Amino acid sequence: MKKKTTSAARRTAVKRFHILTIFPHGLDSYLGESLLRHAQEKKLISVEAHDIRAFATGKHRKTDDRPFGGGPGMVFKVEPIYGAVESIVRRSRVARKKRRVILFSLRGKKLDARVARRLVRYDELVLIAGRYEGVDERVAEHIADEEISIGDYVLSGGELPALVLLEAVSRFIPGFLGKSESLEDMKGSYPTYTRPEIFVPKKGKAWRVPNALREGDHKKIEEWRRNHGSK
Repeated sequence: MKKKTTSAARRTAVKRFHILTIFPHGLDSYLGESLLRHAQEKKLISVEAHDIRAFATGKHRKTDDRPFGGGPGMVFKVEPIYGAVESIVRRSRVARKKRRVILFSLRGKKLDARVARRLVRYDELVLIAGRYEGVDERVAEHIADEEISIGDYVLSGGELPALVLLEAVSRFIPGFLGKSESLEDMKGSYPTYTRPEIFVPKKGKAWRVPNALREGDHKKIEEWRRNHGSK
């Protein structure tokens, strides 16, 4: 007789996130707090930071060099990134089709809820956090499966984009959020308020919570949220 599948058995396998960076300890504070910490304690996700310098060659473990053709800044070398990804692949028990290697780049696809939902289908995500002026194009051509951007602006490195993607994807993992209703994109985003009902600043008029939210009429509340929310 075939056993009935329980909700625990239906739960998605542990999501493994690998972040390739030259500042692995710079991620510790954020990863050790709030929902991400609880998700790791509950074995919903596994997050491992890999020091790219450990895979660089030479006495000084150099991870960057001058760009061919000239220009300002330095470029991340392909060799240490290749070595780091290969090290992960060798130790991994995840099938290739269930792994995705991502490079953060301004030219990449914009990260949104749809992209996050697609990525949650993979059991293992390898996130390459570049630095300097850019990353050797051969990383995008031969190592990464895709490039992703979190917006049309420049950051010093890919560590913040990696953390943004990590949380955006994790929110779609069953059990990560206390309530599935916490996913804003289920009903769109709308203004929220809490106590006190009336706040009086030092100068000016009182700031009040809208009446529709205080009266307890659920139909009026839903209507108000629809009218004031965004999709």
